[in-house]
Amino acid sequence: MVDLGILVLRVSLGVIFAAHGLQKAFGLFGGPGIKGFSEMLSGLGFSYPLAWAYLAAYTEVMGGIFLILGLFTRGSAVLLLILMVVAIMKVHIGKGFFLAQGGSEYAFIIAAVCFTLIFLGPGKFSFINKF
Repeated sequence: MVDLGILVLRVSLGVIFAAHGLQKAFGLFGGPGIKGFSEMLSGLGFSYPLAWAYLAAYTEVMGGIFLILGLFTRGSAVLLLILMVVAIMKVHIGKGFFLAQGGSEYAFIIAAVCFTLIFLGPGKFSFINKF
């Protein structure tokens, strides 16, 4: 049952990150695309916002896909956790905790799942373990 739980966490988180990455990279699902995301990062004070936009967007897309497949699970979770910590610190921390006010609630639970997957790994039901 533990491996089934890990599979659910991995795939759910992977879908969330892949979808958000596709919004940022390509403007899919109503997202800003790379230009809009870069402008947002610039507004947050990032140096070289276009480079950071590409790095973050493609980390989310590829990290999400890797989580879904159960490949490079721990490494992907580490990189995605770093993205979430940066998002919390740069975007959400000043808005309190609750999501309704733009706070860190959602990012916090996503970071917690990343943290969990770092320790648990991909589980039995993954391509790395070939089912």
